[in-house]
This record gives sequence, structure tokens and C-alpha cells, in this order.
Amino acid sequence: MEFGFTTAAYVVAAVLFILSLGGLSNQESAKRAVWYGIVGMALAVFATLVGPGSGYWLLSLLLIIGGGLIGQYVAQRVQMTEMPQLVAAMHSLVGLAAVFVGFNAHFEIGNVAQALASADAKLAKEGFGTFAALIAKKSSAELAILHVELFLGIFIGAITFTGSVVAYGKLAGKVTSAATKLPGGHALNAAAAGLSLICLVWYTASGGLLPLILMTLAALFIGYHLIMGIGGADMPVVVSMLNSYSGWAAAAIGFSLGNDLLIVVGALVGSSGAILSYIMCKAMNRHFVSVILGGFGGTSGPQMEVEGEQVAIDADGVAAALNDADSIIIIPGYGMAVAQAQQSVSELVRKLRAKGKEVRFAIHPVAGRLPGHMNVLLAEAKVPYDIVLEMDEINEDFPETDVAIVIGSNDIVNPAAQEDPNSPIAGMPVLECWKSKQVFVSKRGQGTGYSGIENPLFFKENTRMFYGDAKESLDKLLPMID
Repeated sequence: MEFGFTTAAYVVAAVLFILSLGGLSNQESAKRAVWYGIVGMALAVFATLVGPGSGYWLLSLLLIIGGGLIGQYVAQRVQMTEMPQLVAAMHSLVGLAAVFVGFNAHFEIGNVAQALASADAKLAKEGFGTFAALIAKKSSAELAILHVELFLGIFIGAITFTGSVVAYGKLAGKVTSAATKLPGGHALNAAAAGLSLICLVWYTASGGLLPLILMTLAALFIGYHLIMGIGGADMPVVVSMLNSYSGWAAAAIGFSLGNDLLIVVGALVGSSGAILSYIMCKAMNRHFVSVILGGFGGTSGPQMEVEGEQVAIDADGVAAALNDADSIIIIPGYGMAVAQAQQSVSELVRKLRAKGKEVRFAIHPVAGRLPGHMNVLLAEAKVPYDIVLEMDEINEDFPETDVAIVIGSNDIVNPAAQEDPNSPIAGMPVLECWKSKQVFVSKRGQGTGYSGIENPLFFKENTRMFYGDAKESLDKLLPMID
């Protein structure tokens, strides 16, 4: 009865997870979708405790309470600007968990084999736990498949772990955002992958621990070297890609443990992360395989030199242009998140719309350092959903726009993507804000931004640089909008 309830609960939880993913595609249904996920996870944990996890309630509850308290502490301390780093850190934990579970499964296989070979195999079999009993029922062919499953779980988990740690370091500024590879580059990755393949054959043939350890070390190196070889401009894709890796690691471990829900959830996370990565690569004109292999491609020659100078403007000048404008498009970026200027932006929008002006937001698919980063910030600031438009919906409207305001964005508004074939972002679809009558760029200084790519937009004749912290600049501007 308990396991029957567990199976039924897993089915309901899987449906809730699917509804959760589907609801996240729309801002208006996102809050409800999050609750679907919360209820689904609570149901899955409860069903596991009364089913295969029965007998381990005290340990399970202690771990759940401890993990929950740590999660609450971290969530309260993390700012919205640090969400990409947090996501990368969470992915690393999923990968590490997959490695531990895989090794535990390996040792359990050995324990079961030793117990069955003992003098009183029947008595030993009666004392098996849930997973051990599952192993004891498997034929030699099924055990060989189990070896492959746990091997893949450890392999993907190890790559996810070190890759996520490096991604965290790059996003947090603790590791250089430049693409960095060891001498030998992709040959080293290929050699490590080849060694892992040899270890797979070795492990399935012998079932020994040594090939598993060698593969784990090779996979840890692959994860580190792959992500180190990816530049800062591709970090949003990397975060999504690592999300996919963590899902596939969970699915592989689900097969090893015989846990249907873990397989379903892992497949959902893995496939959705892969699809999102592909969409983002398309939005950046990147080849998906090139990105996941870590730094294939790149520039083919010297980049175009930027001519002219950046012309500054003060709050009075920006206010005068906004008061005269009829149509305005605001382009938010990571700089807005850093300055926590979303509330000031929302107030500016409210005042402009109260004067009868058309104000809209243009969101690039990879704005910020996390998919949907800008949408979350604007929703937090109570910006109406209907004026927040994606790049494809609004890009053609810039020539008829009086004022475009860029707040902390760089690559997603960089004309070099269209004008310079040697640029690292050549061919990447961008928001063509320079086609507006006037462009104001809110920026701290004259730096090149996270990716280190110079932006010709800042030097164009119709562009004016509104230097300073975004929140402070907007707060100074707000009283001048009459």
C-alpha cells in the first residue's frame, strides 16, 4: 500500500512539475507555476518518506530541516544581482550529489554481491534495504546496464560540478571572464573524453573502483576546462546549459536508483535547459555545439576601430528630451540590476505614461546574466506586463521612436554585431536602438562592460552618455519630468 501510494503521488508530482514549467513561460502565470512546483516537491518528498524512505525518517527530517535553514539563510542574503551566481552554485550541488549517489550505488552493488556470495545468502537477502533489494533482483545483464547508468550519472555530475563552480567564479568576478584554455585546448578535452570512454569499457567489464575514479577525475577536468574556455559574453548560455547538465545527471541517477520521478524530473530539467540554451544561442548567433564544447570559433581578424568620442549629457538635457518626446523605449541591462534601479525606472515610466507618452521596454533574450533576469526585476517593480516586449516584437519600432534609453546594457545594443565581421559578437541579433532619433545611455563610466567588447553605439552622433550610478541618475531625473 505504501509503495502504491508513492507511485500515485509521484505521478501527481510529475504532472505538477510539468504544469510548473509550462506556467513559467508567462509572467502572469509564473507565481502560480512556482506554487505548482513547491506543492509537487513537497508531495514527492512526503511520498518518498512513507515509501522507500520509511525507516530513515529521523535522518531525513534532520537533513530536510538543516538544508531548509541553510537555503532560507542564503536566499535572504542574496541580492537579485547575485541570482546568476546562486543558480550556478545550486547546479554544482546537483552535480556533486549525482557523483556521491553514483559512488554509493557502486559500493552497494559490491556489498550485495558479497552478501549473496556468503554462506547464508537467504538471511542476508532478508536484511537488504530498498535499493539493495532492488539490486539483488537484477540479472547479470541488468547489472551491466546499472553499471552504465551510474557511470553516466557520475560523469555528467562531475562535469556539472566543476563547470558550475567555474561559472560561479566568472559571474562573481572571482575568475577572469575571458575565455582561457590550457595549451592543447580542445585536444585536452578530447583526450579526457577518450579516457572516460576507455574507463566505461573497463568498468563494465570489471566492475572495479579504479576506472570509476579515473573517469571522475577526467570528468572534473572536462567541466573545469570547458567552462574556462567560454567567454563572459556567453555566460547566460552557460548557466542554462549547466542547468541542462544537472537535469541529465539527475535522470541518470534516477535510472540507477529505480526512481521514476527522478527520471521524469531530470528529463524535464535536462530537455528544457537544452531547449533554452539553443534558443539563447540562436538569439546570440552562436552555434550550440561550439558553445557547449567551450570556445570553438571566435574572431577571424582584427576588430574594427571605433572613431569619435563619447558625448556626455546631464539630467536637465535628458529631462528636456523626455518631456518633448512622444514615444520612448527603455532597454534594461545588468547595470540596472547592479544599481537596483528598477523601482526608479518604474516610477519614471509611471510619470511619463501619466503625461500620455508611449513608453515600452525592449528585452533582449540574453539581457543580464541569467535568462529572464530583466523580466523578474521589472515584475518586482510592478511594471505592467503589456509594455514589456521581446526583441522580435519591438526591434522594427526604433526608427519611429523619439528616445531610446539604455540602462546598463552593452553587448545587446552593440552595432558592431552588424557592422564588424571580426567582432566576437558578429552576427548576433541586437536591439537596434541607434536607429531612434535620440539615444541616452545610463552608464557608470567609459568601460567596455563584462564581456570586454567596445561599443560603437556610445560614439554615435545621436547618442549621449548619461554617466553615473543608474539609480542616482534616475532619482535626479524624476523631479524634472513635469
